[in-house]
Amino acid sequence: MDDDRAPAAAGCARRGAGGRRADTEEKFFLNAKGQKETLPSVWDSPTKQLSVVVPSYNEEKRLPVMMDEALGYLEKRQKQDPTFTYEVIVVDDGSKDQTSKVAFKYCQKYGSDKVRVITLVKNRGKGGAIRMGIFSSRGEKILMADADGATQFPDIEKLEKGLNDLQPWPEQMAIACGSRAHLEKESIAQRSYFRTLLMYGFHFLVWFLCVKGIRDTQCGFKLFTREAASRTFSSLHIERWAFDVELLYIAQFFKIPIAEIAVNWTEIEGSKLVPFWSWLQMGKDLLFIRLRYLTGAWRLGQTGKMN
Repeated sequence: MDDDRAPAAAGCARRGAGGRRADTEEKFFLNAKGQKETLPSVWDSPTKQLSVVVPSYNEEKRLPVMMDEALGYLEKRQKQDPTFTYEVIVVDDGSKDQTSKVAFKYCQKYGSDKVRVITLVKNRGKGGAIRMGIFSSRGEKILMADADGATQFPDIEKLEKGLNDLQPWPEQMAIACGSRAHLEKESIAQRSYFRTLLMYGFHFLVWFLCVKGIRDTQCGFKLFTREAASRTFSSLHIERWAFDVELLYIAQFFKIPIAEIAVNWTEIEGSKLVPFWSWLQMGKDLLFIRLRYLTGAWRLGQTGKMN
């Protein structure tokens, strides 16, 4: 870990099914005063109403815009309703830039009870970073939100309504997925024919191999009940871009109700996806997911843990 990066580290009480073991440095975080504290666990009782997990990799430039919007909204909501409690967990996925340092400034400004920075020693991939944040969340509900701020943060209210509309929740589990499917026609008009072909090919593979009934599996704005988050992420194997698909595959296996909710979304410059190779890797991951479950190499038990 670079010396000039903010000293914030974290870990989780347990690994996911396919997750690697947490580094010793990742079992703690530093509070705003620079004191080391042990991370909480998603398997403990919740002490906040909402946790927001923000996976970040080399996001020193884009993260401040997202954090300003998110914290501005959350602080305003708390002033309007003093009973509302929240935390924002930024997970630095082994960045090479100043992502942790930038994020830690928000910890110092708002306090470590509201903003925590988890710095992973090595890059795990977006799914792995989110899982680390999920596993140390304290919220009754847990939102995953991209660091680029592509989705308007106040749209969380749409997801909350979608989640509530799914009640009664079986075993207190439910998921609301932000969706850009309603923007598809507009995005096709702006994309090249080749990228459009790749998009349709990926959507077909998702539907054919893994997940049916959800038009946009990849939107990085998803809201979980605490029980749904712990059940799905504790069974997750894929840590990179296609992790959303396996996550929803697991959710459908456990018959967790899922709502797909249209959100306001804007493409932000600086995406880490390289169109052709990223789509190719995700296609390979989809085949891998299907084959591993089909052959029994990966099995889901009724408890949500892997056999």
